[in-house]
Amino acid sequence: MATSKKKEAAQVKYTKEQYIFWYETMQLQRKFEEKAGQLYGQQKIRGFCHLYIGQEACSSGAVSALEKGDKYITAYRDHGHPLALGTDPKKIMAELYGKVTGTTKGKGGSMHIFDKEVGFVGGHGIVGAQIPMGAGLGFAEKYLNTGKVCICYFGDGATRQGALHEAFNMAMTWKIPTIFVVENNGYAMGTSVERTSNVRELYTLAEAYDMPAEPVDAMDVEIVHEAVSRAAERARKGDGPTFLEFKTYRFRGHSMSDPQKYRTKEEVAEWKQRDPIELIKDRILFQKIATEEELAAIDAKIKVQVDESVTFAEESPWPKPEEAFEDIYVQQDYPFLRE
Repeated sequence: MATSKKKEAAQVKYTKEQYIFWYETMQLQRKFEEKAGQLYGQQKIRGFCHLYIGQEACSSGAVSALEKGDKYITAYRDHGHPLALGTDPKKIMAELYGKVTGTTKGKGGSMHIFDKEVGFVGGHGIVGAQIPMGAGLGFAEKYLNTGKVCICYFGDGATRQGALHEAFNMAMTWKIPTIFVVENNGYAMGTSVERTSNVRELYTLAEAYDMPAEPVDAMDVEIVHEAVSRAAERARKGDGPTFLEFKTYRFRGHSMSDPQKYRTKEEVAEWKQRDPIELIKDRILFQKIATEEELAAIDAKIKVQVDESVTFAEESPWPKPEEAFEDIYVQQDYPFLRE
């Protein structure tokens, strides 16, 4: 459970650039999501919308631990990952609006952000469907001998899907370089882990496959970075997959329509004492890695970025009706199939 954010300050282990990256990318995710929530209330954004507020360390810590060319795949709470990877916020906001300038030309909306330029292979709306996809992406990297890995995120509810066990078995048998991550925020939609599983420590599910696994305090971005770094090193050495249980918490509802009657205000307030952004901010300031003024300048830059993303989305055109039939099939040439 959460503890007070007034914890002992950790030693400075990384460069100033690394700490600033964590602060800036997490703060960008937070402010972008807060704006998306406002716009949803104004009916500028329609359909489903799942905010990442509270879970930002899960994405930023992994991005800093992995390499360019690695692949990322997740479920439908998918705005934060591409923002941490460097996708233009304008394109993501335009996608939320359903505009043609969005990441998937307005066809995917909130739950289906993609950006192949940064290795983000999408948010996926079917619960658990991305788990075997993540194994497949890792298998492709192994088959092509790229030295790259895939990191595959899913929620605690998806651990109840049979596809997880099939993917785990295959991944360990073939030593596939995929890092499986369950973002355990305590609730599958509105149902607690305790009500749906006899296994409360989800990382222990990997024991049946002799897969390396560990729990991770995913409110602390440094701890996330270190856990993903260890898993990536194993994968690149050919030792196969790892299962990480990111113990995290979402500060908002499952989706924008969630009244959150299944948890108390006291529970949310307790977890907010370990807000991942405040934790890294306190560490940066206590260790004199950066000044209040430097962080304030970052905050001001992010405000401009978010405001510009809204303007871009508002001014972008809607897709034409005939575009619904475009990009359905793509002819792809795979040279290795001709060998």
